[in-house]
Amino acid sequence: MDSPVRLMHYDPRWKQEFLQTRSGLLHSCDGWVNEVHHIGSTAVSGMIAQPIVDVIAVVKDDAEREQALAESTVLIEGMFFRRQETPMWAAETIVLEKPRGGEPTHRVFLTYAGSPFYHSSLMIAERLQDDRELSLRFETTKVDRWRQGEGDPARYAADKAVFFAHLIEHSD
Repeated sequence: MDSPVRLMHYDPRWKQEFLQTRSGLLHSCDGWVNEVHHIGSTAVSGMIAQPIVDVIAVVKDDAEREQALAESTVLIEGMFFRRQETPMWAAETIVLEKPRGGEPTHRVFLTYAGSPFYHSSLMIAERLQDDRELSLRFETTKVDRWRQGEGDPARYAADKAVFFAHLIEHSD
């Protein structure tokens, strides 16, 4: 089994970490990346989260999309990120992580504007940030499932995926 999932109380430094990461991505990617968004639990003020700052880095969905993704990947790797296996739920992304001491501290989902991952991730992030009752329900569910699964990474990811799938289904 991989290392158990670690959760911690909200850290206000996560917002600053995002802003620094956003600035670095926009500056380093030579105009290929034109949007960067903070997603995941670290983007929701007050929420218990894995201490990993998740961001979406976005290239335009145009004729140069494939080149933009390839060029941006190389440039992001130059920022000490390592490419990771892409999970099925993020099929149209390139996933890169920045580890410090082995555990990732930052994760970039590189995708294109208009991708299904782009739309669903931004919708989920907006709903969790704007709806305090929903974010509390998510946090409670996440922590309960984490305890039941004893921090097992696969089970934790699967449990979150069920919550998100339900949220996406009922987003209309």
